[in-house]
Amino acid sequence: MRANFNLRNACSIVFLVAGCLGLLLPLAGRADQAAFHYAPPSATKLANPYSDQASAAAAGRTLYSANCASCHGANTEGTGNIPALAHGAVQKAADGEVFWFITSGAVNNGMPSWAALPEQQRWQIVTYLKTLVDAPVANAAPAAVSTTAITAPPPPAPFTDFRYEAPGNVRKITVNDLPAPFATSSAGNAATIVPRPADAWPKAPDGFKVGLYAEGLATPRVIRVAPNGDVFVAESSAGRIHVFRGMTADGKPQRSEIFASGLTRPYGIAFYPNGANPQWVYVGDTDAVVRFPYRNGDLKATGAAEHIVDLPHGSGHWTRDLRFSRDGKILFVAVGSRSNVDDPDTTPAEKNRADILAYDPDGSHLRVYASGIRNPSGLAIDPDNGQLWCTVNERDGLGDNLVPDYITSVREGGFYGWPWWYLGAHQDPRHSGKHPELKDQAIVPDVLLQPHNASLQIAFYDGKKFPKEYQGDLFASEHGSWNKSVRVGYEVIRVPRHQTGKASGEYQDFVTGFVLPNGQVWGRPVGITTAADGSLLVTDDGSNSIWRIDYVGK
Repeated sequence: MRANFNLRNACSIVFLVAGCLGLLLPLAGRADQAAFHYAPPSATKLANPYSDQASAAAAGRTLYSANCASCHGANTEGTGNIPALAHGAVQKAADGEVFWFITSGAVNNGMPSWAALPEQQRWQIVTYLKTLVDAPVANAAPAAVSTTAITAPPPPAPFTDFRYEAPGNVRKITVNDLPAPFATSSAGNAATIVPRPADAWPKAPDGFKVGLYAEGLATPRVIRVAPNGDVFVAESSAGRIHVFRGMTADGKPQRSEIFASGLTRPYGIAFYPNGANPQWVYVGDTDAVVRFPYRNGDLKATGAAEHIVDLPHGSGHWTRDLRFSRDGKILFVAVGSRSNVDDPDTTPAEKNRADILAYDPDGSHLRVYASGIRNPSGLAIDPDNGQLWCTVNERDGLGDNLVPDYITSVREGGFYGWPWWYLGAHQDPRHSGKHPELKDQAIVPDVLLQPHNASLQIAFYDGKKFPKEYQGDLFASEHGSWNKSVRVGYEVIRVPRHQTGKASGEYQDFVTGFVLPNGQVWGRPVGITTAADGSLLVTDDGSNSIWRIDYVGK
C-alpha cells in the first residue's frame, strides 16, 4: 500500500533555467543536510581568492546579469517561486560551497554545471553574491519594452500559449493527449517583468468589468475574506498581513491597515473556527503555522503570533496554504516539494513534502492526508459538501507539453504520482523502473491544465453577483510558465461544473492580457477569492496590485 512508503518531495526551485545559477535550490533544513547542496567537506576549505575585493564583486555583478538575472531577478529579488539571493541558503553557505555548486550543478533539478566558465569568473560571482546581505544593489532600470511580436509556430492542440488565450475560450486536455517525454527540449524562458504599459489592461468576458482595487503592495499572494467582509492579503516579501475594509463608489477600499507583521514569507490565511464569529486568524509561514487572536472587525492583531506547529521548510517551494475542514476538526496544510525530480527514498530532506498534511487545530496529530503532489500551492473547500480541492504545479524538464498542471478534488490517502509517476500510469523516465507497485495507485486528476503554467490558487464562486451558471464554479490563477518555449498561463481561468458539483475536465480562459505581444509580462495572477459584494478579487505579484472582476451585465 502507498501508506507503507515515505513518499516525500523535493525542492522545485528547479524553477531555475539552463541560463541561471539556481543557487537557492537546496538547503532544505540543515538538520538533514550538513552542507550546501551536499557539497563535500573539501568544498568548505576552498578559499575565495577574491573575497571582499570590490573590483571582483563588480565583475561578478556583470556576470550575474548575463547568466542569472532571468531567474533570480535583476536585483536578486527572486521571481515566482525562486527566493531572493540576499538572504537564506547562499548567505549561510561557505564561499567554497557556493563555488563548488556553481561548478558542479544539479542537472536533474534544472541547474547546469558552469565548469566551462573560467574559474576566476565563478569566484567573482561568489564574491558578488556575498556582498548582497550587507550592501543590496540599487534598483535596476526597467526593462525596455520591445515592439516585436513573437512569431513562433502555434503549439499542437490541445496545448496553447499566451497568444491564443482569450476570455471564453474552452480547453480540455486528457491523458490521451500527452506527448512522450522529451518530445521537445526543455526550455528556459523565465518571464521578464515590465511596468504595465498605459494601454494594457486585463481582459474579461462580455458583461464583466475589471477594475484596479489596490496597488503598491509588496508581493501580494493569498487573499481571503473574513466573515464580516474584510479582505486579508498576505504580502509575502514584506512579511505581513494587510487588511482592507469596505468599498468606495469607484471600487477602492475605504480603509487599509497592516494586521500583523514580522512574519516569514506568509502565504496561507484561514479563519477559525468556521462560521460567523472566528476567534483566530491562522497564517501559513514558510516554516510554521502561527495564529493571531481575532474578533470580527479587528484591523490590527490584538496579540502576538502564537506558534502552532513547525513545518517542513528550506529550499524549493516555499508556499504554505491553509484550510480548515468544513466541520473545523482538521487543519489542512499544503507543503510543496523541495525539488523537481529528487527521489524521496534517498533524500531525507523530502520528508513530509509534496504532501497535503493534516493536523488538529492545535497543531497536534500530524498525518499525511494525500501525497505525491509536487506543489499543492492552493487549497479550497467546496462549500456545498466539504470536499477538499487543490491546484498543483507539476514537474518540469520533460518538454514543452509535459507535465500538465492540474486542479483536482483530493482523496484522503490518495497518491498523485510525484516523483515516480505522473497523471496515472505514466512513469517519469528519470525514475525508470522505480516503484512499479505504485503504477496503478497514481490518481488521474480531475482537470488537466497547460503544462508549466504554475497554477497557484483556487476559489469556489459562492457570490450572487455573477450569472446563475457561475454558481459553484471554480476559478483559478495561473501565475505563468518558465519551462516552455513560448510562455503560457498569466491568466485567470474558470472551471465550470454545470451545477453538478463535479468537474468534467474542461476549463475556460476567463481573464487574460497580462502578457505583451513580445512575450514580456506585466502581471502575474496569484490569489483569488469571492468578495462580500459578489465580485472576484485577484492578487497580482507582477504589478503588485489587486484586481476586481465585477459583473455589470451584457
